[in-house]
Amino acid sequence: MTTTRTTRLRRPLLAGTTAVAAMAVTAGFMAASPEQATAATGPKLSLVAATGSVTLTSWKEEPGVYLDLGTYLTAEGTPLELKVTRKSYKDPVVVTQTVYEGGKAKSKVLPQGTVKDFSGLPGFAEITLTDKAGKKVVSRTESFCPNNASGRIRPDAPSTSKYPESCPTNPFTLGSVWGVEKGWASNTYAGSYTQPVKLAAGTYTAKVGVAKKYRDLFGIADKPATVKVTVQERSWEEGNGLAAARSAAAGEHAGHGTAGGHAGHGTAGEHAGHGAAHQAPAGHAHGPVKPVQAGAPETSGATPSYNVGHGPLKAAPPALPWALKKQQAALAGAQGADAAGARTGDATGQTDGSRKAPALTPAAKRPTGKASVPDVPKPDLRSLPAYGITISDGTENIPGKDYLAFSANVWNAGPAQLVVDGFRSPGKAKMDAYQYFYDAKGKQVGYTPTGTMEWDPRPGHVHWHFTDFASYRLLKADKKEAVRSGKEAFCLANTDAVDYTVKNANWHPFNTDLATACGQENSISVREVLDVGSGDTYTQDLPGQSFDITDVPNGTYYIQVLANPAKRLKETNLDNNSALRKVVLGGKPGKRTVTVPAHDLVDAN
Repeated sequence: MTTTRTTRLRRPLLAGTTAVAAMAVTAGFMAASPEQATAATGPKLSLVAATGSVTLTSWKEEPGVYLDLGTYLTAEGTPLELKVTRKSYKDPVVVTQTVYEGGKAKSKVLPQGTVKDFSGLPGFAEITLTDKAGKKVVSRTESFCPNNASGRIRPDAPSTSKYPESCPTNPFTLGSVWGVEKGWASNTYAGSYTQPVKLAAGTYTAKVGVAKKYRDLFGIADKPATVKVTVQERSWEEGNGLAAARSAAAGEHAGHGTAGGHAGHGTAGEHAGHGAAHQAPAGHAHGPVKPVQAGAPETSGATPSYNVGHGPLKAAPPALPWALKKQQAALAGAQGADAAGARTGDATGQTDGSRKAPALTPAAKRPTGKASVPDVPKPDLRSLPAYGITISDGTENIPGKDYLAFSANVWNAGPAQLVVDGFRSPGKAKMDAYQYFYDAKGKQVGYTPTGTMEWDPRPGHVHWHFTDFASYRLLKADKKEAVRSGKEAFCLANTDAVDYTVKNANWHPFNTDLATACGQENSISVREVLDVGSGDTYTQDLPGQSFDITDVPNGTYYIQVLANPAKRLKETNLDNNSALRKVVLGGKPGKRTVTVPAHDLVDAN
């Protein structure tokens, strides 16, 4: 099956949809068979409502009401832990649950087809709303992401959750870990990634239950949670709404406002973000941070990984109404990209804006002594196939011009993180870049020169770029180059959780956005890091980045994403740096089309 794009988009929407929904109810773990029930136990799951009643706002300018019902899934006894993987894009996604036998962790393979992607458990929650007369006005099912916004439910619970903060939505994700820590609760609200419902002002009764197949699978009792819902109608024109938006901007997002939220590296949405929308994180704080620590045991997430140290995770704050976020975005457009509070929506790798990490601190001074490349673990940079492919006008609206826009990701399969520091000689425009190497205890044991960093002052950038990190080419059917993108320099950020099951994957990476991550114009040194398991997505939709196909004939082509093109970075493997995605160009000048065939089992453009 193919996906055809014939619409010319000015700014393609490349972010996926994160799944989430209301969850389960109490009972002890019940395995699928008596043998499993006696052999292993899982967590006791409960659905709890923070309050017996909620008030939701129906904004006149919005299509409906978002059902933030204040319900949470709790886990007791042991964590709810699911590992979701696929061997390749030719293989289906499978999920295993971690259960315990005699205190030892065991893997239980869940039925084939339990999940289809990495966005959550599909059709998990069953939600109904009835009006005052008892008439059912809403009946729907939703998916649930266990990694949604979470917090402790009792004081003796672990102070931090080892699990990641969202379910990845990149169509080429390879592995994910979902979990609710014991003594913790996971918010069942999915923010803007659920569909709103039309509800008139008034009172309703909401019931949230769990689909039978999941009750049977996880041993969840059939006891839906009940919440009284009051819907009130309001308008953006009301002063309180505008004041609330501005207050949230000043208090939560001051200092690094950009119109795209976490949609990218700056205002234009260079990076495609993938998180459910609540609040965006505040700007990263500067300060001393030990950037490299001993590697964690494979997939445990329990002890410090290479780049952990930003303290306990915070519980989810109240959700900012989606209507106010959209209003903020409109204000940002009117006031300019640098206006305080322009950054709204959520951040990649998080679902509520509660996860805030400081900026990375580079080495104190330029390295001295003889450069060396020691025999220690190194990163393994790999490219994902291009996605989010569409025809664009390149934002210029020039008659007859056609651009092929796409999103591309280079990720680090480990087992070591990529650490690059830039050092500036006084008066020089560029920094000299060095790659650092560490032993298993996190001690720096070597470094090597690896090119340069350059300051990019353009709107949507305004940070230091590491040169020659990746390149993009449009290849002909015979794999010969037809067009090359001018984009090769990057500010590295961990925008996508590509595979958190690889060795030493860091489930809580730093710089999941670009707030202070890649320095300022007057910086004398900069540290850029790509953590193990994470990737860096760039949206190639601007002229010079996207492919100018105005004079390219119709036919079959391949988008090539190539990591480390000059092979300056030292890796464990240089043979897996290229990825190809087939596309078919058609149409007429000024009205070009692109058809994107499925990539094995991944049928996402």
